[in-house]
Amino acid sequence: MSDLPPDLPRLRTLETWLALSLDRVRQQITAAERQAAAEAARREPPPPPDWLIEHGIGVGRSPVRVHVGSCWDTRSRCAAADRDTARRALADGVEACTHCRPDTALGVLD
Repeated sequence: MSDLPPDLPRLRTLETWLALSLDRVRQQITAAERQAAAEAARREPPPPPDWLIEHGIGVGRSPVRVHVGSCWDTRSRCAAADRDTARRALADGVEACTHCRPDTALGVLD
């Protein structure tokens, strides 16, 4: 024996209920996927800046070295910089890192 009703009106009612339930399930899946994507984006570390300027120790903390953002030889005294600021620092005589060579990457050579 079938567990479905034998008459057409009740079958149509069941069909409508199932369609509405399926729509709700799909909406819930979409919302859960959006939330999972947002959580994954929050967990990813931000990309490194394009350029870094390393500052000296002490009062005034003048710039001492320019780095490419992904340089392995950076210290905690680095601040993110845009392309123009990094070029200006190199033009003003701030030393270029000998490992990542930002002067080459920026096209600023002696």
